Amino acid sequence: MNYSTPVLPPFLVLDRSLQDWLLEDIGRGDRTTQSLLLAGTPQGHAIGVAKWVAKEDGVVAGLPIAARVFYLLDQFVTFKALALEGRACQKGETIAEMQGSFDALLTGERVALNLAMRLSGIATMTRKYAEKIEDLPARLVDTRKTTPGLRLLEKYASQVGGAVNHRMGLDDAVMIKDNHIVAAGGIGVAIAQVRAHIPYPLSIEVETESLEQVEEALQHKADIIMLDNMPLDLMRNAVQKIRQSSDRTKIEASGNVTIETIRAIAETGVDFISSSAPVTRSPWLDLSMRFVKA
Repeated sequence: MNYSTPVLPPFLVLDRSLQDWLLEDIGRGDRTTQSLLLAGTPQGHAIGVAKWVAKEDGVVAGLPIAARVFYLLDQFVTFKALALEGRACQKGETIAEMQGSFDALLTGERVALNLAMRLSGIATMTRKYAEKIEDLPARLVDTRKTTPGLRLLEKYASQVGGAVNHRMGLDDAVMIKDNHIVAAGGIGVAIAQVRAHIPYPLSIEVETESLEQVEEALQHKADIIMLDNMPLDLMRNAVQKIRQSSDRTKIEASGNVTIETIRAIAETGVDFISSSAPVTRSPWLDLSMRFVKA
């Protein structure tokens, strides 16, 4: 499978969050670093060289963001990524080198590492899921189950790992779920009401749990039909029904998607498989910063 090229949001969008996270950690000042590196002393002007080392195997993500963290503290810090985003790294491998004032490197170390470790963990788990279906047409899709404040970055990491981004927020597209169907009084009514109010060209996706609901979604020309928590036999029947009825309707499978089940789901013929697991269940990838000289 050819993975899509991940797109990192511009720093115009990210900088405010990065600054907030630095402020959260620094508070009224880095007591340790500022005490050791007093302004006006030789130590206060010391330049350090450090490297980032992977302490386990995984997929690298977030190095440009880590570089930006140090830049916001000191624009003269140089950060050289030795591993491309999305590339597998091995335990003990140096994935980045940096040089700059000890003050900036020490103060930014934890925020930069935390972000890269979190994003690399997501990319690593996502890659494991994506590789299970890489020879099949179905694509892995992420969800809105993300950490508040980290959605842009977590979805970026999902792309790095090989997934396709689902909608970023409620304004990206229409997804009529079970509770919406109940509130509206049925799939047909819900689609009609939504279609009368949304701007062009937003797509309409409908969550279905039975063949009857699939038929109703087809009748009212939903753009995407989600097959939610369907047993494989029922899912295969639903896919066949949709393909026979429409060559433009996309099919998404969701619910009970695990590393063990994702291939069987893909083999039913769906176009997309959405799962929150690569984000919600991924452990951080262990990374470490080590100074090599002053």
